[in-house]
Order: sequence, then C-alpha cells, then structure tokens
Amino acid sequence: MKTTHWPLGSEAATPIMALADLQQQAEAQADPQAEALLNDIQRARVFAQPLLAGRLLDTGEDALGHAEGVAAILAGLGAAHSLQAAAYLVYAADFIQKPDEVITRAFGPGHGAMVAHTRKLVQIQRAAMKARVEEDARAQQTERVRKMLLAFSRDLRVVLLRLASRLQTLRWHAAAKRDCPALLARESLEVFAPLANRLGIWQIKWELEDLSFRFLEPEHYRHIARLLDERRVEREAGVQAFAQQLRELLVGAGLAGAQVQGRPKHLYSIWRKMQGKQLDFSQVMDVRAMRVIVQDVAQCYTALARVHERFTPVDGEFDDYIAKPKPNGYQSLHTVVQDESSRAVEIQIRTLAMHEHAEFGVAAHWAYKEAGAKGYAGVSAVGSFEEQVAQARKAVLQQLLAWEREAVDQAAPGFEDRIYVFTPQAAIVDLPAGGTAVDFAYALHTDLGHRCRGARVDGAMVPLSTPLQTGQTVEIVSAKEGGPSLDWLNPELHMLASARSRAKVRAWFNTLEQAQTVARGREAVERLLQREGRTALKLDDLAEQLGFKAAADLFEVVGKDEYSLRNIEQLLRPAPVARPEDESLVLKRSKAEGAGSGVLVVGVDSLLTNLARCCRPAPPDSIAGYVTRGRGVAIHRSDCNSLAHMVRQQPERLISVAWGAPSGDALYPLDVQVEAADRSGLLRDISEVFAREKINVTGVKTQSLRDRHGASAHMTFTVEVSSAQRLPSMLKALLTVQGVRTARRR
Repeated sequence: MKTTHWPLGSEAATPIMALADLQQQAEAQADPQAEALLNDIQRARVFAQPLLAGRLLDTGEDALGHAEGVAAILAGLGAAHSLQAAAYLVYAADFIQKPDEVITRAFGPGHGAMVAHTRKLVQIQRAAMKARVEEDARAQQTERVRKMLLAFSRDLRVVLLRLASRLQTLRWHAAAKRDCPALLARESLEVFAPLANRLGIWQIKWELEDLSFRFLEPEHYRHIARLLDERRVEREAGVQAFAQQLRELLVGAGLAGAQVQGRPKHLYSIWRKMQGKQLDFSQVMDVRAMRVIVQDVAQCYTALARVHERFTPVDGEFDDYIAKPKPNGYQSLHTVVQDESSRAVEIQIRTLAMHEHAEFGVAAHWAYKEAGAKGYAGVSAVGSFEEQVAQARKAVLQQLLAWEREAVDQAAPGFEDRIYVFTPQAAIVDLPAGGTAVDFAYALHTDLGHRCRGARVDGAMVPLSTPLQTGQTVEIVSAKEGGPSLDWLNPELHMLASARSRAKVRAWFNTLEQAQTVARGREAVERLLQREGRTALKLDDLAEQLGFKAAADLFEVVGKDEYSLRNIEQLLRPAPVARPEDESLVLKRSKAEGAGSGVLVVGVDSLLTNLARCCRPAPPDSIAGYVTRGRGVAIHRSDCNSLAHMVRQQPERLISVAWGAPSGDALYPLDVQVEAADRSGLLRDISEVFAREKINVTGVKTQSLRDRHGASAHMTFTVEVSSAQRLPSMLKALLTVQGVRTARRR
C-alpha cells in the first residue's frame, strides 16, 4: 500500500466524528433500520471512507473499492460482521498515525488486535516472498511462508482476511483486463490457494487457482476453456441439473435422507491433472463431480447400485475404498458414469462419518491431493505440522466464519510449538517455540553457531537468551574464530531450546576433549621415543607395528591411560638374536622367549628352539617340533594347522619335543580374540580385566565392523602368561565386560 499518515489533529478525528454523527442519527430515529446503521460493518465503512476515498493501493486499485470487495467476499462466505468490518479497518489503518491506538479506542481491543496482526502479517509475508533465495531452496521457502502465515496468526480470521484480500486483487486485475505481476500471481497460486485448501475454504481456493492460472499460463487457460466448450455458469447449471436427477433417483430408492453435493471441476484443477498424470482431456473423468452422503455402509452400496442402473458406468473407473481403504484411512465409493449427453460425471458415495474423516481427519482432502510421492502437486503433506492443521481445521471451519468474539486472547489450536523468523535477507528459519538467537545461528550453519557472540533482533541488540517470536528479523554477531560456551548447555540459563543445537554444542566439546586426549598421548609417546633415542622413528609406522590403524588411534588410548607405554618399550628393545655356535647365547635367548627354559628336544641338548607365532604354544599344551632352515626348531601346538600343512610337504622335518622343568620367570605369549558390541570405553574396560588378572598385554589389534548385530569390535590381544592354565579364568572374566559376546584363545 502507499502509506500516507494522517496527523493526530482534527483530520484524524474525522472518522470518529462521523461515527458520532451516525450514533446521533440512530438515536434520533429510534427504529430497527436506524439501529442497523450501527452494526460493525456500517460503522467501519463510515470510519474508513474519508481515509480511503481517492487513495490507491500499490497494485493500482482504488483503496475503498478494494475494501468493499473484500467485505463482499467475506459476506458471501457467511463471515461474521466483525470480520467484514475489519476489511475496512485494515486498509484505513495505513493512513492513520498510531492506528492500533485509534482503532482500539473506536472499535474495541478485538478489532485493534486483528488489524495489528493483519498489518504485521502483510509486512513479513511480503518480505519473505521478495527474499533472495536460491532457486533450489524456493520450494522450501514457499512452504515455510505457508506455515508461518498460520503460525503467526493467533486469530485465524487474519488469514481469512488475507485470502479474501488477495482474491479481490486478482478479481480486480481480471476485471480491469490488466496484466497481473507474475510474482503476485505465483504467490497466490503457491501460498494463498494452498492455505485456502488446507482450511477447507473451497470457494476462495478454486477462484485463486483459476485466476492465477489465467495470468501465469494464459494460452493453457484459454485452451482448457475451449475444451470445456461451455462457460462456468453453464457448467454449474449442468451440475445442478444432474444433482437434482440424482436426488430424485435416491429418494425413489428409499434413501430420502441422502445428501447430494455437486460442483464442476475448475480449470486449473483439470490442467494440473492432465499435466501431472499425462492425460488427454478426454481421459479426465472428474470434470464434473458429485458427492453423495448417506447414513450407513449398506446405503452406500444401495446408492451405487441405483446409480449404475440409471446411468451407464465407465469401464475401469470404479474404486471401492470402503472395502479397501487408502493407507491414510480414507473411505468412499468412487465411480464414473455418463449423463444423458454422454458427458462423464464422477460420483463419490460415503457415510457422514467417512465424510467427516475425509474432511477433517488425517485423510483430509488437502493431505492426499498435495501428497508428494503419489500426488502430483510436488508438496509433501506429512508431518507433525500437517497433523496439527488437520486437528485445528474442523474447529476453524465451525468457528472461523461465524466467530463473533471481540478479543483474541486465545491462541488457535496446534500452532504454538514452532516459530518462524527471518534472516536479514528475508529467508525464513523454522525454530521450536522459545528458540533463541543461538538456536537461530546453529540452524543457519554449525560454524556460525559456534562463533555466535551476539544478536540483533529487528535492529536492536538483545541478550542471546532472549526467546524469539514469529516474524522477527535476526542478525547474528559472530567472532572470526572460537567455539561455544559450556554455559550454553546449562538448562537454567535458557540459551538453547533446540535439541539439534544442544547436540552440536556437545559434539564440539566432545571433539575438543578428544583432541586434548590425543595431544596428551602424543606428548607421552614422543617423550618415550626421545628417552630411547628413537626420535627418527615414524609415528604411523610405530602405531602399525603395535596394531593400530593410525598414530592418532595410538595416542588416544595412551592419553586415556588405556594402553601401557611398556608395550612400546618392549617393541623398541627386542631380545638379542642368538647364534647356534654360541651355546650360552642360545640358552639366554631360549630363556627370554620361554623356550629353553621349558622345551626339550628329545635326544638333543641345547638346540635352538623358538615358539611359533601362528599358534602360540604354552605349557601344558601338547606340542611338536619342526626343524627350520637357520632358525632351529619351531615349536608348534600339535593341533596347529600350519604345522599339519608343513608336515604334509616335508614329514622328515617333524621331531619330538616336550616341555622341560618350568622356570619361575618364564612367560609365554598367547593371542586372545574378543568380539563385542562396539562402544565408547570398551578397550578401557577390557584392559582393566587384564590388569586385575595381573596379565601383561604386549600388543592389541582392533577392527570395527558392521554385521547383523550392528557395530561390532573384533580385537586380538597378545598377552604373556606363565601357563595356558591361566586362560579359563581370564576368558571368564572377559565375558563379564558389558557388550562382550565371545572371548577365546586363537
């Protein structure tokens, strides 16, 4: 609108003076006709006329004519007088200083609040549609505008007022034969028509769609109109004539209480079905549609039988959604018949309960017509918001058009859990009720949330804990670098209302803690390497030798004190290599490996022996020896698969061996395999078991896989024991660890 403010002097008093004159006139005449002059509509028109006369809206319309057109549309819907009166007051408010105060004083707080809400709604709706949004995000932005329009309006009469206003604007463009701006027509089609659809206000919905279609696709509009080969008035007359025939048929069948409703399908709906389902015009069977509502299911089938007896059914166009309801619970009988002029007419037959469910329940008309996957409008209509609309819609239809209350102190049902706020570029951000500027920042980008340090709401700096409200514009003040505050997670400070935001803050601190743990572990490992004079050793190579995928994995378990540095020391200080010609050295090596101290080669003294790594024998395992080339006798467990394979190739190398007298300090390496459900702290808990059992772990290899159990950890621990008899108690203790499924010797 073009805004020209009236001063608060004598000119601003003109509308109120006119109201006073009207009051005096009514009191003087003291008859019913005079009292009628005092109704809301007349009082509002008298108030608005001197303000709107000669004014033009930004569309070029005459302001007073537009207000009268909106009031007429609302009257045609049966709206309350108070709502029709608001049509004048909303536009008059644009030409008054302090309009909320003036209108509240003249008409009461109810009208004042309605006008204020409507004006604010117009401002934010216009800002949203003009936002610089990428093309691929435009559909999401449009859907958020739809939701915001309802969520912002505590009094849903405001939405109805906006719908009627937009319809009047399109009517004016059509009557004046002026080109309607494409942005306005597309907004009408994508935002206002779906809103009317969702609220069940079909009269506005179909006319918004047809007029928008006419301006956006004039060639297609004229083509569909020519195909129909009759004007809308004629089509409506034909529908009404067929409806009368149908009523008489049902009365003759004993269904006197049946209701028959009918209307022709409008042009945009026909074109959309042809485009969406790739149909020729002749294949669109529901250009004319009837709805029959009866008392019970038996009467549904009785009515169907009579319809098929009287009219010729079209093959392949019958659906029984009573016997087999749609997945959303929708029930009805659908059939298509031909009238006397051989024109197709779709007939839907249902009970009143089915009709109530289809109109107001989860299976409401807008939900399945706008459903994404199987529909053809490209909009998904599933989710908590849509369920709230379905719940609110019945109450709206019953109360909205006849709502006479003056106050707006009660919120519309179902829209209190979300708010819709704007970026400085007018993109809409959807937040939970109570959301703060920090929630807003995290909704835009995780990094922006981490660096958020302040916020401007509608241009004014506010504390970060301030709850935002629908329609506000939020600008984030951020640092160049940095992270969130731990205080943000304190529920008493009310810094975050979104669970998604809280998860992002926790993830940041978890990552920070992990980085600090890795840094501690790295420092400890590097100090050890410096002490051992091995600083040239590549850390990734060291980690691989110890059974880790990367150095960071090694540092993390060391930083958590889950892995002993002694394991690294043992790797860096290998036992000296024994030479066969040096008997004393052979004995020393044998003791170090646990071989010479416990393994005797039958008939041979002091022969070099070593324990095979493939099977890791330890007393009292049954063992056998295999003579190697240059490495003495390899000691295997008798059931070792590798030994069996080598003996099949060269059986002459197999010799008899036995365990000798045990030595008190002899230790034997064994491999223990553990399979468990992967979780945080698993390696630490298993290491604690080995510590309690006083068993040294010299190596560990871990691998995380996804299998039928979910995320599973497969671990191989190399431990040192004095005897294999230690195994049963150790394995039993491992099975007590949470998540461990199996524990066995390899």
